[in-house]
Amino acid sequence: IDSAARSTGYALVSDRRLALAVARGSGPAVATLGALAQQAGVPASLHGTGGAWMYGSAHCNLSSFESAVECSLDRKVCNTLNVCCINRSRAAELVPAALRGIEKAARRDGQGEGIYKLHVVAGDEQCVPQDLLEKVVMVKRADGEHQEKQAEVLPEEQMGVEWEWEETQEMTLKIVDDEEHAAQLFNKYSPQFVACCISDDKEEHERFYSLVNAPFVGNGFTRWVDGQYALNRPELGLANWESGRLFGRAGVLSGDAVFTVRARSYVTNPGLKR
Repeated sequence: IDSAARSTGYALVSDRRLALAVARGSGPAVATLGALAQQAGVPASLHGTGGAWMYGSAHCNLSSFESAVECSLDRKVCNTLNVCCINRSRAAELVPAALRGIEKAARRDGQGEGIYKLHVVAGDEQCVPQDLLEKVVMVKRADGEHQEKQAEVLPEEQMGVEWEWEETQEMTLKIVDDEEHAAQLFNKYSPQFVACCISDDKEEHERFYSLVNAPFVGNGFTRWVDGQYALNRPELGLANWESGRLFGRAGVLSGDAVFTVRARSYVTNPGLKR
């Protein structure tokens, strides 16, 4: 349709002759298009909004966890790490590793300043260096540069907020009891898109996989979730399971899949990047 008007898009996705409406991107515009389509009875795929989640287990390798965080924050797209959950029993080791990972990502192989933004879920403030809660840094956002506290406290009920950062890496940090606690939070607050468990315990991986309602589950960086990258095939979009399993199909909408499957990745190189 040769029109850039918003009303044209609204009319298009509301057309009941459509078998499927695919809205690519993220944010309020995609949510609006999806809501209009569903209101008209048209199945909608909202291209995996909400960002990815990661769980750092009590049984994870410290270096592998740090690398997974770094490689999941190279740039802001739909599969970028948004929420990082860390096992309480190893928080003293894993929190610094996560902060090193996000700082390395922010340095961009020497091209950046290493400045990042952290949101700490209320009740977990004591697990991060206190100077981060007081330090003021320059955060680059879509409307320009802003002076902000480097770390701020976030209510638990806002864990599902997707950080639409521009040049300053941004994520939420939450301390959890175990993989079951992490999965519960994921299922409650996330858009149910990407969940990665960093652990050397295979049984823990299986438990995590069985507990999270996510179409994409992995054991390394979150950025593997891409039809072209992971499956070497064109994609129409990536669907989360926030509104159920679209057509009972996989999260990758390729146009030729008719089976109910979940995509699962096994990363053997902790430093794997896109």
